[in-house]
Amino acid sequence: MNFCAIDPLSDRRWDDLVGRHPRASAFHERGWLEALHRTYGYQPWALTTARPGESLIDGIVFCRVASWITGTRLVSLPFSDHCDPLFSDQTDFATFLQGARIASEQQGCRYVEFRPLLPIGERDSWLQESGTYCFHTLDLSPTVEEIFNAFHRNSIQRKIRRAERERLSYEAGSSEMLVAEFYRLMLMTRRRHRLLPQPRTWFQSLAECLGDKMQIRLARKDGNPVAAMLSLRHGRSVTYKYGCSDERFHSLGGMPFLFWRLIEDSKAAGAEEIDLGRSDSDHEGLTTFKDRFGAKRSEIKYYRHSSGKTGETSGLPGWRSLRRFVPMLPGRVLSAAGALLYRHMG
Repeated sequence: MNFCAIDPLSDRRWDDLVGRHPRASAFHERGWLEALHRTYGYQPWALTTARPGESLIDGIVFCRVASWITGTRLVSLPFSDHCDPLFSDQTDFATFLQGARIASEQQGCRYVEFRPLLPIGERDSWLQESGTYCFHTLDLSPTVEEIFNAFHRNSIQRKIRRAERERLSYEAGSSEMLVAEFYRLMLMTRRRHRLLPQPRTWFQSLAECLGDKMQIRLARKDGNPVAAMLSLRHGRSVTYKYGCSDERFHSLGGMPFLFWRLIEDSKAAGAEEIDLGRSDSDHEGLTTFKDRFGAKRSEIKYYRHSSGKTGETSGLPGWRSLRRFVPMLPGRVLSAAGALLYRHMG
């Protein structure tokens, strides 16, 4: 099988394929790819069987992540919870994956990684599982009342009612002000969890590149931001991607309140499901929180082919020992560290 490499940022045929393919998601959108390129310098490209001028019937998109710290690899896609290959019924799946493997070796990559939402069935022995995660989706076909009644009574329903009694205000959009408020809460949250924050330019790029397909929702108490979330929209699916909060106000129920507003807004706009994203399998607090919204839990697996190169790692060397210093860093220093190092983590 012969393949062609295309640039999804300039080839409008990619937009057409993403717009009509049933397995496409927000992570296939040109705006998401453009934000990855602007923020981290990753160059996206897609492999397809279509010839120049022909309509795309299939494609799998990658970014080449080049790092002197963590090595060079081909990822489909960095910082994306999942990214299904967009294949047709006639696609020779195994041959397509072999084409991606060959491309990664030709580009000097230490590995190629696939992050499909659906499991890869038959595959050659060169492709191994590299990670397993929990994944949650919430069906929006029931009525609003039925969805609410499926929430955990104490952990979710009561907190939403508490937020309403506290008269938390609510706003949604993608303005510079909302991005700034969101990022301030994100710094608090990442520091609390001893994690580096994404660079602020990442969220600014998402707002600029995705337009109204990206929404920030913010809850306030007496003018003070207490919780925020960022979601993405593709077709009839809405993806919850990031959430953050000020722990001083956790008792007010800001995050459950925002999830409820996300559900109401998404259902009113005609969405059929909410993708609540992946969670680490050992992160019981997060998986239980998603379970309590009545979301369906499943499993997703990542797959990788390694070239056998040594001396490189997919994580930041020494990061585990350095995490204890994160809470001590001033906001500007923490943000600068994220901007410096995050591109090596994709």
